[in-house]
Amino acid sequence: MTLDALVALTKARLAAHARRVVPGNELVRAAVLVPIVNRGEPCLVFTKRTQRVATHKGQISFPGGAVDPGDGSFLEAALRECEEEIGLPRAAVEPLGALDDTETVATPFVITPWVGVIRKPVAWRTDGAEVERVIEVPFTALAAPGGLRVEHWERDGARRPVYFFDYGGDTIWGATARILKHYLDLVAPRP
Repeated sequence: MTLDALVALTKARLAAHARRVVPGNELVRAAVLVPIVNRGEPCLVFTKRTQRVATHKGQISFPGGAVDPGDGSFLEAALRECEEEIGLPRAAVEPLGALDDTETVATPFVITPWVGVIRKPVAWRTDGAEVERVIEVPFTALAAPGGLRVEHWERDGARRPVYFFDYGGDTIWGATARILKHYLDLVAPRP
């Protein structure tokens, strides 16, 4: 799939989707960007968190973080965090729409994910404090049959599916994998 085809499909599916919104009264609000870049084919951009962060140490995540009081919207929060964490200029991102709110399981966050495309070349610059490195994963690898692994874990007396995507020695799981699965279910449903 070309970048333009994926962008058009993403816009159409997000516009037709009734987004799930989680009230955040008791939860910490956070926002992430699901960035799509063109590397000859569409790639999604992730970060590997450092061991120095307070939560989710060493995990693979979309760039983003907690919403600050000065942020005018969840999108603004995600773009601010991307600029801080990986040096992505806000003006380089074309927002395509928001996915369903996603709650974290082990920490008190509710995440609003925004999908955005970056059409011009950018040089990633990690902040070193929160982000160890940037990871670009081809969309086709994520959407391929067998790209998703599911385990069932028990937590708080309930058995829940836990999703995993493995690529290049890295494992995407937890809230990031749930966000990724939701996006893929919208644009590349699995049989």
